[in-house]
This record gives sequence, structure tokens and C-alpha cells, in this order.
Amino acid sequence: MWSDESRLVTSMALFRVLSGTVEVAAALLMLHFGRLETAFQINAALGLFGPTIMVIVSMLGLVGLAGKISYGRLGLIAAGVLLILYAARK
Repeated sequence: MWSDESRLVTSMALFRVLSGTVEVAAALLMLHFGRLETAFQINAALGLFGPTIMVIVSMLGLVGLAGKISYGRLGLIAAGVLLILYAARK
């Protein structure tokens, strides 16, 4: 029987595997098309996909930590994730 923690860790890992697979597929598509414009468009799509995966994985981690650490620390972790997203968009 799987514990809740191992399910969360497995889910986090699977999202990261999915993300890595999409990144590699995008790189192969860039090489396949061999055009700067197309590569730029693919890269722009990855720019939306990457932060989405980061937020999903972070939220899964926060759900798992919710009962183990104080609300103050949870707030700091959530603020850190939001700051990373804010800094990455500028």
C-alpha cells in the first residue's frame, strides 16, 4: 500500500519526467525544422510550459508538507515560488 507521501513524491517525479520529455521533444523539433523562426516559437511555448510544471510540482510539495511544518514556513515557501515566477517574467 502506498502512503500519501510516496504518492506525492511519485506524482512530483512524474511531472518532472513529463517536463523533461517535452523539453527533449522540443529540442528535437527545433533541429528537425531547422528554422530560426520555428525554433523561437517552440521556445516561447516552452516558456509557458516550464513555469506551469514548476507551480504544479511546488503545490504538490506544499500539500505534502502542510501538516509537517508551520504555517509561517509554508507561507515563506509559497512566497518564494511566487517570487521566482515574478522574477522570471521580467
